[in-house]
Amino acid sequence: MKKILLVLAIALIGAQSYAQKPRARDLGVPFVGTPGKFNAITDVKGVEVGYSTIISGKGENIIGKGPIRTGVTAIFPRGKAKKFSPVYANWYSLNGNGEMTGTTWVTESGFLETPIMITNTNSVGEVRQAVLKWFVDTDWYSGESWWYTYPVVAETYDGFLNDIYGFHVQEEHVLEAIENSSGGQIAEGNVGGGTGMMTLGFKGGTGTSSRVFEIRDSSYTVGAIVQSNFGAKRNLSIAGVPVGMELRDTLNYEFNAPPKSNRQEGDGSIIVIVATDAPLLPHQLKRIAQRIPLGVGIVGGRGSNGSGDIFLAFSTANENAFSRDQATVVETMSNDLLTPVFEATVQAVEEAIINAMVAAETMEGINGNKAHALPHDLLIETLKKYNRLEK
Repeated sequence: MKKILLVLAIALIGAQSYAQKPRARDLGVPFVGTPGKFNAITDVKGVEVGYSTIISGKGENIIGKGPIRTGVTAIFPRGKAKKFSPVYANWYSLNGNGEMTGTTWVTESGFLETPIMITNTNSVGEVRQAVLKWFVDTDWYSGESWWYTYPVVAETYDGFLNDIYGFHVQEEHVLEAIENSSGGQIAEGNVGGGTGMMTLGFKGGTGTSSRVFEIRDSSYTVGAIVQSNFGAKRNLSIAGVPVGMELRDTLNYEFNAPPKSNRQEGDGSIIVIVATDAPLLPHQLKRIAQRIPLGVGIVGGRGSNGSGDIFLAFSTANENAFSRDQATVVETMSNDLLTPVFEATVQAVEEAIINAMVAAETMEGINGNKAHALPHDLLIETLKKYNRLEK
């Protein structure tokens, strides 16, 4: 009996190990900084993330039928059970060939009042409408008889793999992403809005990371989540190694039908959301958002003309800052103390992008178009060649 139980235990451990996809650190990729427990944006207390992933069909694309390779990502700064609980926020665009709705009011008011949703380019309107309806159905504004709101919905383009003109994202998928939102460990790669995305010559998608750091004996966390769909393969750099150039003739995108666009190498987009529990005001969060491109640039982003590089940062501190009818007292960090927050942001963004690529799996989409996953064995071999593999 003991022998049977031992065999079952080993089998269960093996199954769990197999189910848990390796991340960049598991392959020996070295990074600077200390990650949180889950090495995810959910290390910032209260943050929840959920997905709806839509994958069906194969072969020739028939508009309205597929193949479908898309989805929705939902991010709740204080969790969906908290309902209306605005956080200080701000945003920044490195290159504006993309969309993130609601950002003008975020800057004007200083607050993010809604969850952040991310999907494909052509589904922004559907997602925004579904979120508004969900607000009504769940009394998001907590009994207020009169309210207005501007949902934040961002996008990247998945038309290389997905029947993007078939408009497959529906209200049910938005609700699924919302209902699936939770803290703790979250999935990466071909999930949610990142399902059909590509990055720096390989399959991309959703990725996340975090950093824990101290300022004046107080501990803080910065977390990032990316929907990564940008960049030219020749620019891919991992741990300072020119991986893209080393693998330039390896597993390139496969077009099995003439592309119906003028997409240039390097086109695409990246959406990055950064969360922190450091007590920052909106103008300081603008400064955080402006550091996000440094993390994107480290791995090979160049802000190409055809790229929508749009970033938002929020702080979960000062929970009672928002009031419609009275003055509030808030805490803020001195600007002179912000450099560790900047550094943590850059580090978390860099690792989140690489995590997205490491987790992503090879995907074939419309008309047989194929985006290959970053080959783990060749990545390890390349890092060894440059003596950059973490032991």
